[in-house]
Amino acid sequence: MRIAVTGSIATDHLMNFDGRFSEQFIADQLEQVSLSFLVDDLEIRRGGVAANIAFGMGRLGLSPVLVGAVGADFDEYRSWLERNGVDTTGVHTSEMRHTARFVCTTDRDQNQIASFYAGAMAEARNIELNPLQQSGLDLVLIGANDPEAMVRHSEECVARGIPFAADPSQQLALLDGPQVRQLIKGATYLFTNEYEKALAEQKTGWSEEEILDVVGTRVTTLGAKGVRIDRKGEPSVQVPVAEVGQKADPTGVGDAFRAGFFAGVHWGESLERCAQLGNAVAAHAIEVDGPQEYHLTKESLIQRLTASYGEQAAEPVRKNL
Repeated sequence: MRIAVTGSIATDHLMNFDGRFSEQFIADQLEQVSLSFLVDDLEIRRGGVAANIAFGMGRLGLSPVLVGAVGADFDEYRSWLERNGVDTTGVHTSEMRHTARFVCTTDRDQNQIASFYAGAMAEARNIELNPLQQSGLDLVLIGANDPEAMVRHSEECVARGIPFAADPSQQLALLDGPQVRQLIKGATYLFTNEYEKALAEQKTGWSEEEILDVVGTRVTTLGAKGVRIDRKGEPSVQVPVAEVGQKADPTGVGDAFRAGFFAGVHWGESLERCAQLGNAVAAHAIEVDGPQEYHLTKESLIQRLTASYGEQAAEPVRKNL
């Protein structure tokens, strides 16, 4: 099964300021702010939802095709992804813009001042899936990206008969009702969290039942309550979270879940097993800082699945990894 993962590709530049932003502002001078903060450290983390998901899939042996737009500064990141099993032939390199990046400074009270530079991501709307389809695509995951790119990819999947997963994530807030309807209509899978589920229903004007009329499988992540899977005319499947040790950073946990879920799909497992796999990979991700810093092995995955769901839950990993 060949899976393409479309969406954002970015780097996060994270800094810490050992002071309080609130102490640096003068109340009657806020119309002319010019401040510089001396920070203690800088962490540069690889990120972007498509790259995070593709990384997890690559670690699970799926060889996903990453589809997105980057700048000429992507070479080192590209090498990292390729070393971890990701096919980057679907990545477009901009001649004008840098790779998208998130720059954030956090003070001692956990207040943050941040900027997001979309950069090359704006060119994702120019990427066509057909060249990849000609060498075979079994599924396209449409993740958070330039909104026009997301709609274009869904339209192309429908036109070419390519099964796709709609995963609009935080971009739901930017999409209008017709765009959301276009994005999810005909999707094989629809991924949202609880808040996004309600927002999708509000923006489309469709009820929960009506959305199930236009998508094959609806996957709703529920945070600490696990995940629920709904299909038209079938009882819901609810899977609790996997066991977690020390929680470190929730960034990218949802992306790790999707990587594990689609490993299960790739291996032909039931939806319950797919969700268990997704939760087990997500548990690895939440225990480390950074969305691509977790260490995933066959042994660690088997141990996590067995401890969380029983011996049988680990059988897909034993057979396929």
